[in-house]
Amino acid sequence: MNGEHIKKIKEVEEMLLDVGTLLMSNGASTGRVRTTVNRIAEALGYEVELLITSRSLMLTVTEENGSDYTSSVRRTPPHGVNFKLVSGISRMSWRIIEDKLSVEQINQDLSRLRSLPHYPRLVVLSLVALAGASFCRLFGGDAVEMIVAFVATFVGLFIRQEAIKKRFNPYLAIVFASFAASMISGLSVRLGTGNTSEHALATSVLFLIPGVPFINSLTDLLDGNTLNGIVRGVNGFIIAFSIAFGLMLAMKICGI
Repeated sequence: MNGEHIKKIKEVEEMLLDVGTLLMSNGASTGRVRTTVNRIAEALGYEVELLITSRSLMLTVTEENGSDYTSSVRRTPPHGVNFKLVSGISRMSWRIIEDKLSVEQINQDLSRLRSLPHYPRLVVLSLVALAGASFCRLFGGDAVEMIVAFVATFVGLFIRQEAIKKRFNPYLAIVFASFAASMISGLSVRLGTGNTSEHALATSVLFLIPGVPFINSLTDLLDGNTLNGIVRGVNGFIIAFSIAFGLMLAMKICGI
């Protein structure tokens, strides 16, 4: 009987680690990860102790009577942003409480969430580029500069995606993207196209700004998760440095 209990707890533990790593690697704050994992565990009748770092999760699951427990550590994959998955897991955690879902049903739901299709690549590239052109307009750019910002953002994001696919260092991929976008907009400044060429240069790299890491860093610090907050903040500053480095190279080459 004790062996059956351990096996059942292990299944719960693996499922909770899946939930935690999915949340952590898709843009959730440390507090949200801990809250969601605890909510699911309590709904299933277990107690958990969770240690969250930027690269791994350590979880101990115990039955409410404390008779059996198990512990595991799992490495988290590289962090990205997928709020559709984060919100889906949050909704699922409440359904576990309301509908008394089993571990098997939860795993099926997690598989469904993992398999949710992403937006087509061309749609993502076009909409992000449109956002870059819109920022250029907000900064005072004219129609020509908006077109330059659109093309520069489109090409920069495409290069970043290709660099990530080829397994370049993520920060180096940002340097490549920043350099490419800045070169395109920098050439427009050099050639004197439009009335406010500098606005296209300034807005062509805004798609790289690390908003999520900085927001999560502040949230973690305010929640008392100091170590994760510092790590995420440093990560955000390195990304910002990579953007600046690519921009500087392009400006030097273009003689701006």
